[in-house]
This record gives sequence, C-alpha cells and structure tokens, in this order.
Amino acid sequence: MNVSHILKTKGSDIMTVRPSETVQNAAMRLRLKGVGALIVSRDGLTLDGIITERAISDGVAVHGSNIGDLHVSDIMITGVFTCSPEDSIANVARLMTHRRLRHLPVMEGGRLVGILSVGDILKYRLDEVTLEAQVLQDVAIAHR
Repeated sequence: MNVSHILKTKGSDIMTVRPSETVQNAAMRLRLKGVGALIVSRDGLTLDGIITERAISDGVAVHGSNIGDLHVSDIMITGVFTCSPEDSIANVARLMTHRRLRHLPVMEGGRLVGILSVGDILKYRLDEVTLEAQVLQDVAIAHR
C-alpha cells in the first residue's frame, strides 16, 4: 500500500499558517483543532516550513515569554522531510521512525496534497493487522 491509500481514507485537509502570523495565533489554532503541527505556507499550496508543538516549546526555552509575539517564520522548522502519494507506507513509517518525525507533509508536483501523522500510520497498520487476524480466523473456522 502507499500513502495515497491513507489520504483517501483520512482526507487531504491541510491546515496551514502564514509565516507572518504570530506564534500565539498558531498555538491557538493548534489547540482549537487538536493537532500537533501546522504547515507553514504563504499561499496554501507550497511548503515553507512546519510549526509543531515541539518547535513552540523549544521557542519558549529560547525566547521566553515573548514567544507569542514572534512570527511563525522565526521558529518554524525548515528543510522539512516530505513524501509523495506514491511512497510506500512501510518506507514512510521507516523515515518517520528513523528521523523521529511526528508529521510528514505529502507533496506532488511541488504542491501540498496532504499531511501524515504518526497516528495515521499507526491506525493504518492496526487496521491492516486486524483484517489479517479476521481472515486467519475465518480460514481456521472454515477448515474445522
């Protein structure tokens, strides 16, 4: 299976924030949406960076109580790893595990088409294992 399978199931909604918005605004959006990351994009189609809960907590350690007044571009993560819809889920899971990534933007032709989280990968794998167990159980029952 590949990444496009997960995107078909979960949808391809992408929550973005502009680099010029304040960290306070980004933190509020993270909280209200119950997500751990926002894609930083000037136009909603391209990837400038990513802002995560971890980037904000690191920013607090460096900038103190003034963190909320900074721009997202001041603390966003750049050089973001990405994947494509054609990448295998196994390869994406390896990349996320090896690089300790919780969120991975999905790009196609230089445009954002989705975002994966570790939770998305785990849900896919759990569904896959559950289906395998059901099939094996059905086979065992059929051979009685």
